[in-house]
Amino acid sequence: MSAVAAVGRPPAAAAERGRLRIADRVLARIAARAAREALAGAWAGWPGTGGVPRVSVSAPHHGGTRLTLGLELPFPADLAALARLAQAAVAEQLTALTGTEIAEVTVVVERLVPKETPGDR
Repeated sequence: MSAVAAVGRPPAAAAERGRLRIADRVLARIAARAAREALAGAWAGWPGTGGVPRVSVSAPHHGGTRLTLGLELPFPADLAALARLAQAAVAEQLTALTGTEIAEVTVVVERLVPKETPGDR
C-alpha cells in the first residue's frame, strides 16, 4: 500500500516534514558497537577483548560527519587490516542505521595488547 493510498493524500515535501537530528552520543555509541563487533574475531585467543572503542564525532555544516575512532588492538596482528575492517564497519553501520553521510572515519590505534604466553608470567 502506498503512502498516498494509506492517508488519502500525497506525502508532504521534505521541507514540510521537518528534519531528523541524531545526537552525536548516539552516533558514537553505534560506531563503538560496530567497531567491537567487527574486531571480535581478531580477539579470539587473547585474554581480553580490548577496551571500549573511544569515538568522537564532528559534524561539519557541509560535507558529512567525521569520526575519530580510538582502538585497542591485539598484537601481533595485521594492524592496518584491523583498522580498515573497523573503519569500514563503522561507516557502513552508521549509514545503514541512521542514514547519516559519513565523510571520514579516522582510526587511532591507542594501545596494543600483547598476547600472553605461559612463560610471560
